[in-house]
Amino acid sequence: MIYTVTLNPSIDYVVRLESLVTGITNRTTSEEYYFGGKGINVSCVLAELDLESIAFGFVAGFTGDAIEKGIRNDKIITDFIKLEKGISRINIKIKADDETEINCQGPHIDESELERLLNKVDRINDGDTLVIAGNVPNTMPDDVYERILERIKGKKVRIVVDATKKLLLNSLKYKPFLIKPNRQELSEIFETEISTETDIEKYAKELQKMGAQNVLISLGGDGAMLIDEFGEKHKQGVLKEKVVNTVGSGDSMVAGFIAGYEKEHSYPYALKLGSVCGNATAFLSGLATKEKINELLAKFN
Repeated sequence: MIYTVTLNPSIDYVVRLESLVTGITNRTTSEEYYFGGKGINVSCVLAELDLESIAFGFVAGFTGDAIEKGIRNDKIITDFIKLEKGISRINIKIKADDETEINCQGPHIDESELERLLNKVDRINDGDTLVIAGNVPNTMPDDVYERILERIKGKKVRIVVDATKKLLLNSLKYKPFLIKPNRQELSEIFETEISTETDIEKYAKELQKMGAQNVLISLGGDGAMLIDEFGEKHKQGVLKEKVVNTVGSGDSMVAGFIAGYEKEHSYPYALKLGSVCGNATAFLSGLATKEKINELLAKFN
C-alpha cells in the first residue's frame, strides 16, 4: 500500500481577472477550486494511474469536510484526523497581469493530535510506500518528519520525501528511497549556485552520501535528472505545449515516478512516467488526468 501524508491540506481557490487593481472592487472573469496539499496531489495523480493510496493528515471544519469528500474515490482512502477547532486552509491564487498567491496558516495542531497521526503511521508495514511532502505548519514541531520516520524505522518501507532544506536534510538519516529537490532547492541546501549539469550531478551524489538512495531533480523547462541508487545518471526532457499551470507539477512527477517503479522496477521508466505526469499537470488547469498522461506518454521518447 502507498500512504501519503499531508499535514496542512487546503482548498486552493483560483480567481482570474483581466487585471488586479488594489483599493477597489475587482470582478473575476472565472474562478475554480482545487483540493490541495502536496501529499493529496500525489494521491490524486496515483489514482489517475490506477494505484490505490491511503491519505493521512489533518482536516478541520467545513473546509476539511469538503477536502475529505472531494478527494475520496475508489482509489483514494481518506484517513484524516478531524480536528475539533479551526478550519482547513483556503488559499487564494490570483491570476491577472501577474500571479499573486495568499496562503493561509491552517488550524492549530496540538501534541495529542500529532500522537494520533503517529499511531496511524504504526500501521505501515514492510513493502509499503510512505510519501511525506510539503512544509510543516507553524503550530507543529520542526522535527515532525523525523518523528514520523522514527515510527517505521527498521521496517522495509519505501520512504519518499519531497520537502525543503532542513526538513529534507533531517530525513536523510532514514535512507529514503526517493527525494525530489529542484535546482533552486539544491542550491539552497549547499549554499552555492548550481547551474551546470555537472554540478547538479555532483551535489545530488552528495545527498546520496548523506543517505538518499535515489535523487530526482526537477529542472523546470529543462526536464529532470535522476541519479539512481547505483550512481547512474538518467535525463528526461519536456514536451513543448502551452504551460497553463505549474502548481502540483512536482507532486505529479513524484506520483508518476512511484507508479513507474511499482509497475516496472525500472528507473528509466520511472523517470519517464514521472516526467510525463509533471508535464501533464503543467498543460492542464488542474492535476494530471489519465487521458492527458496517456496522450503524452505516446509522445515521450
